[in-house]
Order: sequence, then structure tokens, then C-alpha cells
Amino acid sequence: MASSCWRCSPLASKIRRDAFAIQLFCLILIQASLAEEAGRLQEFSRSRMVMHHDRIDNEMLTSWSMDHPIYVGPQDGLKRVDKISELPGQPGKAVFDQYAGYVTVDATAGKALFYYFAEAAEEPSTKPLVLWLNGGPGCSSLGGAMLEIGPFFVNRDNKTLSRNKYAWNNVANMLFLESPAGVGFSYSNRTSDYDNTGDRSTAADAYTFLINWLERFPEYKGHSFFITGESYGGHYIPQLANTILSNNKIMNITMINLKGVAIGNAYLDDDTNTRATIDYYWTHAMISKETHNAVQENCSFNGTYTGLCRTAIEAANNEKGLIDQSNIYASSCWDASASQQHHASVTNTDPCASYYMQSYLNRQEVQRAFHANTTGLKQPWLDCSHIISPENWKDAQLSMLPSIQQLISSGVRTWLYR
Repeated sequence: MASSCWRCSPLASKIRRDAFAIQLFCLILIQASLAEEAGRLQEFSRSRMVMHHDRIDNEMLTSWSMDHPIYVGPQDGLKRVDKISELPGQPGKAVFDQYAGYVTVDATAGKALFYYFAEAAEEPSTKPLVLWLNGGPGCSSLGGAMLEIGPFFVNRDNKTLSRNKYAWNNVANMLFLESPAGVGFSYSNRTSDYDNTGDRSTAADAYTFLINWLERFPEYKGHSFFITGESYGGHYIPQLANTILSNNKIMNITMINLKGVAIGNAYLDDDTNTRATIDYYWTHAMISKETHNAVQENCSFNGTYTGLCRTAIEAANNEKGLIDQSNIYASSCWDASASQQHHASVTNTDPCASYYMQSYLNRQEVQRAFHANTTGLKQPWLDCSHIISPENWKDAQLSMLPSIQQLISSGVRTWLYR
């Protein structure tokens, strides 16, 4: 009888609601996986096999501490400038404040990273600060904001927005960062930066962004801080997290109050990812048994890839074709302008949603509302940058597992999920 009463108690109801919310958030992320982002990651993985990148040894120090002075620029008055009065097509007045703009991370180069910030809908002063990072490398976190966990979705008219009732800013202050420079609205006036981007520079710039952003929004200093994201965020997030921990230690002060990280569909280990991808193709009938056997016979997945191995893997990728490997049972978007489309929901995501978002973010009135500086950009707003090329990515660790282990041993709560 006591057990039955406990199950009916308010505490038990809250636990069930919280568990449902966590499952629901994961489901939204899985259903809203971006085909272009998955394709970008596959392109990166292919380029790694021919050793085009500086593959950083696992024995290296896994934290990316700053080896040069951190740029801190004047922030007075910029928060007020960044405030968004209302986004075009917004469904009524928002119950939360939202901001967007640039934070300079390198004044000499004129490098500035773009952000969008949606405060918590209720009592933001008591809620944690959460940074969201999409992967790629080279894909925009505005995709996460407007396709996955942000407060608004773009409707199929490309002009109006609808509310996301499962938005994460219902429970947290959500900060979306377009990183590195060359992604989305972020830019550098020194164009050579686009050809010299990698894990090190991305972590350093993201840390510099956070230090300056907290000067612009000082009320969030000391708030519990979490880093979340997906895909190649499996590199971005541990490296940024360890940079924060390292610099807190060096400065002997908690500059950023990091409490935890969460990474969905994380790209963590080159060899494991490549092997698992081919196995996934085979177990989901996307490639033939002969093709799968050819990969198994020619690839050792030990950090080196022979010519026969690369040929076998390329054959598997070609045989898989245009199927969206991140959601193989989903409908494909054949005509984003068609009048009849799927309605977005938790279980049935509109396959054309990314096209609506791209069209919306390239509207001049939307860019003005977001305070986006498009005069110096070399491309329209794209979900995944054409400037930042996976083939030219300069450095990346072979495996992020040592970095993950370092986070766990430092007491940072770490959640990896699919």
C-alpha cells in the first residue's frame, strides 16, 4: 500500500515528467538530424583516411589551454544593441528576451563570431546557461536553434515562425554559437583564417567568445554552465570543456562555472566511427554482403588505411547512394516549394524544414533583426559552410576518448547519447 501511495505522490509524478522530458528531447534531436550535417561528417571522415589532416596523437595533452593572451574587448552598451525586438513572422510577443550579434575574438584579424541567445522563458536569473554547438565540421548552430531545440521553427512559407513547445529555453538560458569563423554569419577579415581552421583554433576562439560574451552579459557570470551539441560536437565540446577547466586552473579562479556536457550522435573516434558506419550500412540493407566483406577483408581499422581499404570503403559509400544515413526511413524533400508538406512534430519531421530555414535566414529583414553583418560575407547563409572545407581541416585528435576521460576525472558530468 505504501508503495502504491508513493507512486501517486507529487514527487513520483515529477520524476516521471522529468524522465519523459529527457526522452522527448532526445527523440526530437534524433528525428531532426540534419542530412547535410551528416553528409559533411562523412566527407570529413573520408578525408581523414588519406591522412590529409594533422592527426594529433592521443598521447598529447588533451586540454587545449591558451598559449597566448586572451583578447578581451570593450562590451559596454553592446547587450542593448544586440537585443532583438521581434523576429519577422514571430507568432506574437515572446515571453522571453532574445539577443543576437557578434563577439570579436581577434581584433587584429577582424574575426567575429555570431551568436543567438534566447533567455529562459521563466526566471532566467535562476536557470543555467547552456551553449549549443552543431558539428560538421563547418555547420551552423542556428540549425540547432531553428530545426531542433530553439524557441521557433520556420514555417513552409519561409516567412513566418511557429513556436516550439519543447524548446530548451523553457528550462534554461540557451546560447547558440556559429563557429568557427566562416560558418553562418561568423566571419574574419583575414581570409587566410578560413584555410587554417582546425580543432585547436576552434576551441581557442570559442573560449575567447565565452569570456567576452560573459563581459557583455555579466549577470550570467557564475551561473551553472553546460555545453551541449551533436555530431562533430564530439570534438568541439570536450576540447572547449577542457580548455575551460585548464584556464580556470591556470588563473586560479572559476572564470566559467562548467558543470556538465552532453553530446548527441557524437563523432569521437575515427576508426570506430568508420567501422561502425560500414556495419550500419550492411545491417540496414544499404550495401551488399560482397561490399561489406570487401571492407572487412581489406581494412584493419588501426589508424592506417591501405589503397585497397579506401577503395572498398568508397565502393560502400557509392553503393549506399543518396539515402540519408541519419534517418533512413524518413521521407525525402523533392520540392521545398510544394504546397503540401509533412507537418513538423516530434514523430514526423518535415523533410524540407532545412530549406525553409535557409530561405528565412537569407531574407534581408530577418538578417537585420538578427543584427547580421552580411556585407563582408563570401556566401549566403548556409546550413553548412562552403568556405570551411572538411578536406582543409588542419588538426584533429584520432580519438576524443582521452578528453572525455579527462572531463569525467575532473568531476564534470558527461552524457553521451544517441
